[in-house]
Amino acid sequence: MDDQMKKIGRQMAIRMGILMSFCLSLVGTLTSGHFTIPGFVVSFIISSVISLIICLVIPVGKITFVLCNKLGLKRETIGARVFESLISDIIFTPVMTFAMVGLAYFMALKQSGGMAQISFGPMFLKSLFICFVVGFFLIFIFQPMFLKHLMKKNGITNPKE
Repeated sequence: MDDQMKKIGRQMAIRMGILMSFCLSLVGTLTSGHFTIPGFVVSFIISSVISLIICLVIPVGKITFVLCNKLGLKRETIGARVFESLISDIIFTPVMTFAMVGLAYFMALKQSGGMAQISFGPMFLKSLFICFVVGFFLIFIFQPMFLKHLMKKNGITNPKE
């Protein structure tokens, strides 16, 4: 059962990583005011690589499980789902947002010949806030759906047994 749960964890990590990368790249490029298809694609590819590395290196499911247990939160309750979503969002969103904003910032500097009138700090903080909110709702909504699908796909009908 432990190997099967690791397999499900990897499958979940890949799905959530790609979902988060796609949506946060889209939100980031749309809110930048300079949406381009190439910019979105580059942002999506870079954030996908980063999120997959995070997913495969950091055992997000295990971390949230341990923290929920320490706080006495019962699985599949609204409180546990909110807390799990918050922890996952804290792990993913700042790193992905930093990379995407950094890329956008350096592209703006390059295109302006180093004369861009933008500051990285405010640009990053605005994007972090927006992506943190969007990421939280994405995780809250899609993580249980993906988990249910993966449990069924992997032959686990009642994980509580």
